[in-house]
Amino acid sequence: MSSDAKFETSRRQFLRGALASSALLMAARSSRYSSAFASALNPERHFAPVKVSRDRIIREVVGLRPFRSEGFVVDAQRIGEKLVVHNYGHGGAGITLSWGTASLAMDLARDALKSVPGAVAIRSASRRQRSLTRFAVLGSGVNGLSTARMLQRHFEGTVTIYAKDLPPETTSNIAGGFWSPTSLYDPEAISTKFNEQFRLACRISNRAFQLLAGTEYGVRWIDTLELYRNEASLNRELPGGNDLYPQQEVHRDAQHYFGFPYVRQYSTMLIEPQTYLNALLRDFYIAGGKVVVKEFHNRQEILRLAEPIIFNCTGLGARALFDDQKLGPVRGQLVVLLPQPEIDYCYLSTGYMFPRRDGIILGGTFDHDDWSVTPNPEQTTGILEGHAEIMKGLSG
Repeated sequence: MSSDAKFETSRRQFLRGALASSALLMAARSSRYSSAFASALNPERHFAPVKVSRDRIIREVVGLRPFRSEGFVVDAQRIGEKLVVHNYGHGGAGITLSWGTASLAMDLARDALKSVPGAVAIRSASRRQRSLTRFAVLGSGVNGLSTARMLQRHFEGTVTIYAKDLPPETTSNIAGGFWSPTSLYDPEAISTKFNEQFRLACRISNRAFQLLAGTEYGVRWIDTLELYRNEASLNRELPGGNDLYPQQEVHRDAQHYFGFPYVRQYSTMLIEPQTYLNALLRDFYIAGGKVVVKEFHNRQEILRLAEPIIFNCTGLGARALFDDQKLGPVRGQLVVLLPQPEIDYCYLSTGYMFPRRDGIILGGTFDHDDWSVTPNPEQTTGILEGHAEIMKGLSG
C-alpha cells in the first residue's frame, strides 16, 4: 500500500472515531443516556484491599497521649525572673495542632518580652535595630521542634532545645500522623477561651502543613472515608470545622464502600512522622539552633537555665515538672503491617487505617490513665480482627 493510501486510511479512521465521540456526547445530553455517560467519565472509585494478617506485622508500638479534659495549655507564667510559656497537653492531636499552638505560644512571648529581664521587645523597625534574646525550648517532640522553628523565623536571638530524647525516640515518632484535631479534650469541660484558641490553632496549623506538602517533609493529601452504620452520624461537624476538609462527599452505597450504608468522604493530610520530624530537626540546625541532651527532674533545675524565656513543650512530662494533675496519659496501641503502595486512602470506623510509606498503620485504642508502654497481645488480636472484618465488607 502506498504512503498516500495509508494516510487516507488513517484519516478515515480518525474521522470515524471523531464522529462516534460526537454522537456519544450528543446522546449524553438526553435523559436517556446521561447516566451512562456520567459513569463512563467518572469511573467507580476502586479501593485496593488492606492485607490484614498476623504474618504481615512488622512492629507493634504504644504511645501515651498527653491528655487534659480541659484541652491543651498555651499560657504564660512568671516564675521569679523567668517567663515560662506553656505549650503542652495536645492529646492525640500533637502533630495536627503543632504549628497552631506554636504560633499562639510565640505571640504570648512577643507580648511579654518588654518586661522580661535580659530581653528586649521585637519592634517593627529595621533588622539592625532588633536586639538579641535567648530562648530555651523544653522537649524535642513535634511541639518542641515547631515552637523552636517558629521562634527562629520570627525573632532575632538564639534558640536552644533541651531534651532527654531526640527523634526518632520521641512520642511524636509513634503518632499516626493523620491531620485531624481529635481526642484532645472533653467537650463538656472546655472553656470559651480554650475553644477560641483551639479554632485558631486548627486554622493556622492546617495552612502551615499545606505549605509543607511534598516528599521532603513527608506531607501529602489523601482521600479519607468515615464509615457509619447510623445516618445521623453524617451530620457531625468534622474536627476543627468542615471548611478545613475539601472535596466532601456522602455515599450511600454499602456494596462499594466496605459494607457500610453511610460513608462520608473528604480530603485531609497524612504526615509521615519519621520523615517530618527529621526534616524539622534539620531545619532547626541549619538556622543555627542548638540541642542539649538533658533530663530535668524538677522545676528548680529548669529555672536555673541561663535563658530568660523558657517554652515548656514537655508533653506528659509537664504533669510532674509543673504539677499539672489534670494532665494524664491516654494509651494508644498501633499495629504496623508491611507497606502497601497501592493503598491510597484512609478510613476511620471503630478503628483507623493510615497507609504510610513505613507501613500500614492500624489503631483505635484509647485507654485513659494507663501508663503501660508494653503492647497488649489481646489488643493486637482485637485490632487485627476489627480491620479484617472491614476488609470482608470490601470484598463482599
